[in-house]
Amino acid sequence: MRSQIAGSRAVAQTVARCRPEVICAYPISPQTHIVEALSVLVANGELAPCEFVNVESEFAAMSVAIGASATGARAYTATASQGLLYMTEALFNASGLGLPIVMTVANRAIGAPINIWNDHSDAMSQRDSGWIQLYAESNQEAADLHVQAFRIAEELSLPVMVCMDGFVLTHAVEGIDVPSQEQVDAFLPPYQPRQVLDPDNPMTIGAMVGPDAFTEVRYLAHARHLEALKVIPRVADDFAREFWRSSGGLVTPYGCLGAETVVVALGSVLGTLKDTVDELRAEGESIGVLGVTTFRPFPSEAVRDVLRGARRIVVLERALAVGVGGIVSADVRGSLPEATIVTVVAGLGGRPVTKASLRAMLTEAVADRLEPLTFLDLKHDVVEHELS
Repeated sequence: MRSQIAGSRAVAQTVARCRPEVICAYPISPQTHIVEALSVLVANGELAPCEFVNVESEFAAMSVAIGASATGARAYTATASQGLLYMTEALFNASGLGLPIVMTVANRAIGAPINIWNDHSDAMSQRDSGWIQLYAESNQEAADLHVQAFRIAEELSLPVMVCMDGFVLTHAVEGIDVPSQEQVDAFLPPYQPRQVLDPDNPMTIGAMVGPDAFTEVRYLAHARHLEALKVIPRVADDFAREFWRSSGGLVTPYGCLGAETVVVALGSVLGTLKDTVDELRAEGESIGVLGVTTFRPFPSEAVRDVLRGARRIVVLERALAVGVGGIVSADVRGSLPEATIVTVVAGLGGRPVTKASLRAMLTEAVADRLEPLTFLDLKHDVVEHELS
């Protein structure tokens, strides 16, 4: 049913319809409304027999999720920013143990200095933790990705991070088709764990592994992520058939066929990018947009297929690898080592990424006047004064 609802509330309702059995969370903006809404549903008995566990930290939240999942429960949590960083040790444990936990990350900048607004620094910092990472362009996709995330996680026995831009999406009220309970039940089968810790059948998981086997363990984790590159588009196709709309998958090309210039980006900035590109195309520019939904595992083949014919590629980044530059750019460059690729860092700490700024940047890109690394709307007078 379509309703006007905030993104965080839509995600909470959708997660509830996935029938989680354990929800644990520590509040941190801008994800708090998600777990707050879920806690009310648990308290009212609407999610029985789900248990909501109040914890003292984000590290504890992930630790509870690990314990719940290891004992056969469908587990969910949510976090953002410093909270995600506080979970880091446990994140590697969750993926290393092959536990299908689903977590919402309401993307937010990380400090210092303190900043509560949106960019992708938090999730990008955990890109090698072994979690699948899916990025939502819109609130509709954010809701839809959670339904798919539980199925992907449980089919592969891997944890999945659904990333949605903090405040830009979590707090935006718009029309969203929240999946019904009947739809979700038809799409998402009951959880059948591959491994269960049971006192009546004792076993050990996550025991110490020495040098003689550790490489093989990591290789198998890599192989499972490569398998995800096949599972994710299949689940997206199944979702489209069941729900009559397309969401998820690996990448989403927009006007890329035959385009001389293609902009690659993730998350909610894609909407503004598409509007800007529409205007430029109407003026005769040959330009398209490639949205990356699945960032981990990185869909190199799918990216290569779309970008192969482009003369120039612009990667719009919402995070910065200090001292290096682009993060997504490195993966794109690895997919097309022969291509001309420039990096544009934009919207750090919630700075608005406007059509006017994007239009000016893309005009420079088409004219081949962009530097290999550009900071959109950088206040040059400020940084030059500080550097001097």
